[in-house]
Formats: sequence, structure tokens, C-alpha cells
Amino acid sequence: MNGWQEFNKGIIKENPVLVALLGLCPVLAVTTTVINGLGMGLATTFVLLGSNIVISLIGKFIPSKVRIPCYIVVIATFVTIVDLLVQAFSPALNKSLGIFIPLIVVNCIILGRAEAFASRNKLWYSILDALGMGIGFTLALFLLSAIREILGSGTIFGIAIAGNMPPILIFVLPPGAFAALGFIIATVVYFTKKNKGAK
Repeated sequence: MNGWQEFNKGIIKENPVLVALLGLCPVLAVTTTVINGLGMGLATTFVLLGSNIVISLIGKFIPSKVRIPCYIVVIATFVTIVDLLVQAFSPALNKSLGIFIPLIVVNCIILGRAEAFASRNKLWYSILDALGMGIGFTLALFLLSAIREILGSGTIFGIAIAGNMPPILIFVLPPGAFAALGFIIATVVYFTKKNKGAK
């Protein structure tokens, strides 16, 4: 097993949002601004890293019949930590993300990586997997939120950049989120197939 490949696969080849299409509910809901997108991505990465580490260490001691409830307890612990940290240090972000921080507990990316990878692999590879998947998730949210904020609000990081150009308001609404995500996924698929054809 190659450590670099484990890290890199979550960023590009098996990106949880753009390739596996996982966790789309928070992806579409919170990406109205770049700050929200980055906040959600980093919170999810923190939970993914912490839960992968713990589950990799204790996975072999958990009876098969109760493994999923145990994984959820571990994940919920890290979600509680990140929720309290966001409340303490960024109340505005906490207000913007709302219920979507606690809902990280049932994010299929995290539970999926715990079941499919962390519980079956060594600590170092579980850390690389968590970082790769977390960074891939964060990059996807950043890209989608940047497109939506620039086109829908004429700002980036809350700073006006569009001048007198009127915003395309649909991009701050759910249909705009679907359209922007669809365009990004189509672009990723196109270049992936093009690269495979070149090889």
C-alpha cells in the first residue's frame, strides 16, 4: 500500500463529493459563501481525522454486531468537540452553519471511511485517508461556494468584486447549487476521461 496514493485518492480520484457524490445535503445547503464552505469542510475534516484515528486503534476490539453504533459514538464525540469550538471561537459561522454541524454525525463520508477503511487498516494509512478525503471534501466545497458567491452575490469572502455587474440570484438558491455542482462534476468527468484517453 502506497501512502501517497492513499492520501491523493481522496483529493482527486475518489473525491467524496465530485466523484462519489457523498454528503450532498450539507454540500448544497451551506455553500452560499466561501467562509461557510471552508468552515464546513474544515469541521468535517477534523471529525474525519479524529474518528479515523480512534477507530483504527480500537476497531479490532469492537464486536462486529455493535461496530456501527460504536463508530457513531466515536464520530459524535468529535462532532461535539468541533461544535463547541465553533460556538466558542466563531459564533457567526456557527449561526450560518446551524444544524449542519451536528449533522456531521450522520455524514456518510465519515461513517463510510470508518467502516470501509479505518477499521481495516493501520493508523498511518487511516490518517492519510482521512486527510486526503477531508481535503478533497473541503476543496470541493470551496470551489462550489466560490462559484455560488461570486455569481450569486458578486462577492468573495464577503468582499465585493463584481462592480456594477448585477448578481445572478439563482446561484444563492438551491437550483443554482445543483446547476453549479453539476457543471463542476461534468468538468471533472470530462478531464478524467480525457486523461485516460491520453494514456
